[in-house]
Amino acid sequence: MAKLAMIEGCLTALVTPFRDGKVDFEALAKLVDWQIEQGVDGIVSVGTTGESATLDVDEHVAVITATVKAARGRVPVIAGAGGNATSEALELTHASEAAGAHALLHVTPYYNRPSQEGLFRHFEAIARATKLPIILYNVPSRTACDLLTETVVRLAELDNVIAIKDATGNLVRGGELIARVGDRMTVLSGDDGTSFPLYALGARGVISVVSNVAPRAMSDMWDAVKAGDWARARQRHYELRVLGQMLFAEPSPAPTKAALALLGRCAMDVRLPLVPATQGLVEQLRGEMRSQGLL
Repeated sequence: MAKLAMIEGCLTALVTPFRDGKVDFEALAKLVDWQIEQGVDGIVSVGTTGESATLDVDEHVAVITATVKAARGRVPVIAGAGGNATSEALELTHASEAAGAHALLHVTPYYNRPSQEGLFRHFEAIARATKLPIILYNVPSRTACDLLTETVVRLAELDNVIAIKDATGNLVRGGELIARVGDRMTVLSGDDGTSFPLYALGARGVISVVSNVAPRAMSDMWDAVKAGDWARARQRHYELRVLGQMLFAEPSPAPTKAALALLGRCAMDVRLPLVPATQGLVEQLRGEMRSQGLL
């Protein structure tokens, strides 16, 4: 059970703030402080929401380093270290270690569509190259690659593969994972909308986009589940439902950065090929955030 206790709860997939085309490290440090003050259980640095696809390697490592420094050991920092070449993933793994990350998030290799044996060997090579805990990340809608349950069962035998972020959006698949490996590794929801129902099935946390904007409410949902207060958790789920949908109404993380800009916490800037959220969506976000008491 030792593996299960290492990573759980509400983990924010933190945005990477930009200003004038460059990483805004001042805003990043303030975001980390605010997230921790609001009660999140961990921070994922340079994942999908952190625009890993448009950061170069130096920027990628610099953001992880700055996030670790800002967190000051108060919560774990999980470094997004994935790549579609195993050699690249290993390079980012070692750089994340040097930056002081507490754990690693490794997405399935994208675009080249490896076989299940290829996926197993990819993650096995990474696990054998580091002592850091590894969270697998399965998001077929983005990668055109699906990490099947049988392969996860094999990977669960590796000591430092401690969790999986299930972003399939499929509750049947999520339940299958929990049934098959939930006694050996932590299953985390990778979609805000599935967090509460996956908690009910036995998931032990979420890697959340919504918690960028509503960290206390998302954290409270998990805290309520842990306390056995399912009525409060269910209430939080429904309160956040519309906001969660809005944050994915246009390509992420543009809507999330727009919401954070409304809060005065960072600029709306994203990098091409992403573009800022449309004004219509910004106004919808403003209305919903006011109704939630966030503005």
